[in-house]
Amino acid sequence: MPLLELDSRGLYCPAGAFYIDPWAPVDRALITHAHPDRVPAGSHHYLTAEPGAALVREWLPSDAPLQLLPYGERLTIGGVTVSLHPAGHILGSAQVRLEHRGEVWVASGDYQLAPDPTCTPFEPVVCHTLVTEGTFGLPIFRWPAPSEATAAIEAWWRSNREAGRASVLFLQALGMAQRLLASLDASIGPIQAHPEIERFSRHYRAQGIPPAAPAESAGGPALVLAPPSAAQDDAWMRPWSQASTAMASGWMRIRGPRRRRSLDRGFVLSSHADWPALLSAIEGTRAETVYVMHGRPAPLVRWLAEHGRRAFAMEAQLAEDET
Repeated sequence: MPLLELDSRGLYCPAGAFYIDPWAPVDRALITHAHPDRVPAGSHHYLTAEPGAALVREWLPSDAPLQLLPYGERLTIGGVTVSLHPAGHILGSAQVRLEHRGEVWVASGDYQLAPDPTCTPFEPVVCHTLVTEGTFGLPIFRWPAPSEATAAIEAWWRSNREAGRASVLFLQALGMAQRLLASLDASIGPIQAHPEIERFSRHYRAQGIPPAAPAESAGGPALVLAPPSAAQDDAWMRPWSQASTAMASGWMRIRGPRRRRSLDRGFVLSSHADWPALLSAIEGTRAETVYVMHGRPAPLVRWLAEHGRRAFAMEAQLAEDET
């Protein structure tokens, strides 16, 4: 029996009777990180890495039972030894290592290998079988160095400020926004943040992690950080109707998303691994078997198979097993 399998509620460990990042309420949920699609309300018990506790709590009722586990510390659940290891995705993000009867599996969650001043760096975890994300699992997805992306954003912001225009940058409110706030040169001008971004940034600052607090007032054309959903909020966008708009995302590597959103600029910056980083991370685990979840698994599965690994799309393998 495999140590992890996919069923109608998500990635399940039969030997331990728990789920990893389920997409429906379950009895016991191990949460790899605090993005809302990973934290279904209504589960009876939650476990997450200690640094991400306050962020996970944002999505749960105040009385929800949340158990915290420091990185690297081991816990036995139903005969399975579980430990959490840094994933480098956002504050508190973790890979889940499972050991049972001599077999070691790792479920990666979302991860990145690039340096990020707001979270613990990715840690390769050696295993027999890896379940990896493949969000950007196509060779076209190759990121510039984060410093290059930040410099390009600063140049766009500086140019707009000199022209008397505000700069509205859409990006993920949790993780990406804090990473950029910790990296930008605030001497260029005032920075403002949408309330959804500040909702999460305060938890970073509470741990001494450096995303800057937003300026109290603009004092001239500001750089305004906002989640992508804010673009559809006419009332919120009204003061920025003449602003230059841009988005920071890995999806800006291809033209379609930028064109559909009618953005002035697109900056390639992501909290996920790009194609070379996926290959590097998988190599670092020394896994003999790799399952790929999310994105379009087929190209990554094919590349891994051609280079000597047993590789499967998790969804496709489940469907095959069921027929």
